[in-house]
Amino acid sequence: MLRKSLATVSVVFLTAILYVSVAHAETTLKYGAAFRLRQEIWDDVVSLDTGNLATGGFPDRNFFRLRTQLWARADFSPQIGIYARLVNEMKYFDGPFTAYKAGNDRPDPDRYDPDELIMDNLYFDAKDVFGLPVDVRIGRQDFLGPDTYGEGFLLMDGTPADGSRTFYFNAAKLRWKINKENSVDFVYIDDPRTDVFMPSWHPAVTGGLYVDNKKVLTASREQAFVLYGRSKVTDNVTLEPYYIYKIEQSFGSTTKLNLNTLGARAVVAFNGGWKVGGEFATQFGDYNGGGIWQDRTGNGGYVFVGRKYENVGLKPEWDLRYVYMSGDDKGTTDKNETFDPLFSRNPNWNELIIYPLLNETAAYGGAGIPGYWTNMEILKASVKLNFSPQTALLLAYQYLWAPEKSGITSAMFGTGKKRGHLPTAILTHAFSKDLDAMAQLEYFIPGSYYSDQADNATFFRLQLQYRL
Repeated sequence: MLRKSLATVSVVFLTAILYVSVAHAETTLKYGAAFRLRQEIWDDVVSLDTGNLATGGFPDRNFFRLRTQLWARADFSPQIGIYARLVNEMKYFDGPFTAYKAGNDRPDPDRYDPDELIMDNLYFDAKDVFGLPVDVRIGRQDFLGPDTYGEGFLLMDGTPADGSRTFYFNAAKLRWKINKENSVDFVYIDDPRTDVFMPSWHPAVTGGLYVDNKKVLTASREQAFVLYGRSKVTDNVTLEPYYIYKIEQSFGSTTKLNLNTLGARAVVAFNGGWKVGGEFATQFGDYNGGGIWQDRTGNGGYVFVGRKYENVGLKPEWDLRYVYMSGDDKGTTDKNETFDPLFSRNPNWNELIIYPLLNETAAYGGAGIPGYWTNMEILKASVKLNFSPQTALLLAYQYLWAPEKSGITSAMFGTGKKRGHLPTAILTHAFSKDLDAMAQLEYFIPGSYYSDQADNATFFRLQLQYRL
C-alpha cells in the first residue's frame, strides 16, 4: 500500500512539473539521458585468494555493468526549479563468478541481474528565498560536482551498497550566503537501509543484495546533521570548517552509533601552479558493539602538495599526499578508536582496497558493503600527463600500512602492519563532448598485514560513457 501511494505521488508530482512548465511562460524545460557501459575484471581482489572470507565467499569475476539515466529539469523562474532522474544498472556476469542471484525465477539467474528502475534524484530548488541570501534544496540529491563537500573525505556517497549506480542522499539543505566569500550549509540527511521513500519498478525478488524487493543501499538507517562552512580567506586561501553529527542504527530500530565529527579543510594555491592543503577530522561519541556500549573516538585526515605545469609539453601535473585514518587499539577495552568514514564509503583513494576491507570491517560497515576506510595510512604519489585536451594518462603509486595490527585470526591476515604496494594507471579519452572512454588498472602486492598465503590482486576496468 505504501509503495502504491508513493508511486501515485510520484506520478502526480511529475505530471505537475509538466503542467506548470506549459502553463508558465517563463518556465524552461530541459531533459536528457546518459548511458555508461563498464566491464570489470577482479582477480583475487576480495580475499587475496586466501579462501577465508567474513563476507561469505567471493571468487574471481568478469562482469558488465550497464547504467542508464533519464533526467528532466523544469525551471519556473531563475529562483525556482525541480529536477528528477531515473536510473537502472543491469549486470551480466561472465567467467568464474556466477553467484550474484536476484532470484531463481529469472532466466539464467546466476549471470543476469536486471536491477531496478528507481528515482535516484528528485529535488526542489529555491534560490534567494523571500529575497534573503538563502538557497534551499529539498529532496533526493547528489553531493557531487559543484555540490561536493571538499574532496568528499566524509560526505560523498549516501548509498554505498549499490556501488556507483547511485550516490544520492535524502536530504534538506539550506545555504546561507553570508557574502561573496563566505557561506554556511545546514544539511539534514536521512538514508535508510533500503529505499522506503520512493517506489521501484520491476524490482528483483528478495535474495542476494535485495530485501523485500528493494536493493540494499547501506548498512542501516543513517541520519545526520551537517554544518559546513566555506570561506575564501584570500584570493589564494580557502578554509572549510565543519561539524557532523551522525546516528547509525542496527538492522532493527536500536541505536548503534552516536558520533560527533569536528574538522576542517584548507587549501592554499600559489603562483606557478603550486597547491598545498589538507583536511583533519576528530571524532567522539558512543558505539554499541555486540550489546556493550563503548566510547568511540577516531582521527583522520590527509595533507598534499602538488603542481601543474601549463607551459610545458604534455602539461604534466603531480601530486604527493599522506592519508591517515585511525584503527582500534585492541589494548583499550573501554573504547573503540576505529575511524568512521561517515558517508564516504567509496573509492576515495583507490578502487581495489575497498574490497579486502570487507573482511575486517563487516561489524562496522555491514557485511557485503565495501569502502569502510579505517585503520589505514597511505603515501600516494601521482603524475598526470595530458597528451592532448582529449587524452590523459594518470599514473600513481601507493604504499599502504596500518596504525594497528589486524588482530584477526584467519588465513587472510598476518601479524604485521604493512598492507602493501599499489601501482595504478588510468587512461582517459574524450571522443566528443558527449562521448568518452576510460581504462583503469590497479595491482596490489600485499605485505605483512596479510598472511603469507595472500596473493597479489588485480582490478581492471574498461568504460564507455555517452551523454545526450
